Amino acid sequence: MYDSYELNESVRRALDKYSQSMIKVAFAYLKNTADAEEVAQDVFLAYLQKRPVFQSSEHEKAWLIRTTINKSKNMLKTGWFRSRNPVPEDLSYLPREESEVLQAVLSLDKKYRIPIHLHYYEGYSIQEIAVILQAKPATVGTWLARGRQLLKEKIGGLDNEEISV
Repeated sequence: MYDSYELNESVRRALDKYSQSMIKVAFAYLKNTADAEEVAQDVFLAYLQKRPVFQSSEHEKAWLIRTTINKSKNMLKTGWFRSRNPVPEDLSYLPREESEVLQAVLSLDKKYRIPIHLHYYEGYSIQEIAVILQAKPATVGTWLARGRQLLKEKIGGLDNEEISV
């Protein structure tokens, strides 16, 4: 169990280390930066309230991402969120090619978008994604393969060319 100082330091370290990843995961679900940042804040609030003890930094990161996913799903279920018209995000700050790829990834169905984000943007293995998404590794592999195929159809490419996101 943490004392107050240790808890504050662990949250501060996690905030510095993982907040951008958490916002990106939430953004993959919510497609809105402000909502993604709100979810990340909620996750850190839960961290402070629950005071979890982690076995390693990987365990901590997995807990934070799993909690981010759960809170993002909860936000999607709210009546307010479902009734609003989403505002398209301005991705003009990205190079044109990156913006096209990101738009293509964000246009995918959630079951393909989230594994692709976790694998290519966050660097998780299929086994780790399976644990995070509570699915079988073979299912995650199928989602990745189908998502890559959909991306290939959306943004083009050669038959033998592998898509790197």
